[in-house]
Order: sequence, then structure tokens, then C-alpha cells
Amino acid sequence: MDDRPGCLSGLLKLFLIDAIFDFLQEKFGYGRGGCCGCGCGTLLLILSCLLTLSVLFGTDWFKLSF
Repeated sequence: MDDRPGCLSGLLKLFLIDAIFDFLQEKFGYGRGGCCGCGCGTLLLILSCLLTLSVLFGTDWFKLSF
């Protein structure tokens, strides 16, 4: 049985990852402008890339459902 989520769920997850990434970058990452921002910004970038790739490759983009 193939229980992968559909494209609407994938789009919603990508939107949430983007919104959370932008918020965290402003508070802790590159947008902060300090020395600590470089390390935290890079860590947040790697984490968001991993989450985005897991959503992209774990979603059935041809199924129109949640």
C-alpha cells in the first residue's frame, strides 16, 4: 500500500518550512547580523534543506489529496 501524501499536503509543508525558516533566520540566523548568526544560519540552512528534500522526495505529486 502506498501511503505517501498528495501534492496539496506537500505544498503546505513546503510553505510551512519556508515560513519557519524565514522567522528563524531573522531571530537567530543570517538576518541577525552577529558572529553567532553565521554558525546558526548555516545550521538552519542545512536543516531546512534536509526537510525540503524529504518533502520533495516523499510526496506523490500526481495525487490531488491530503
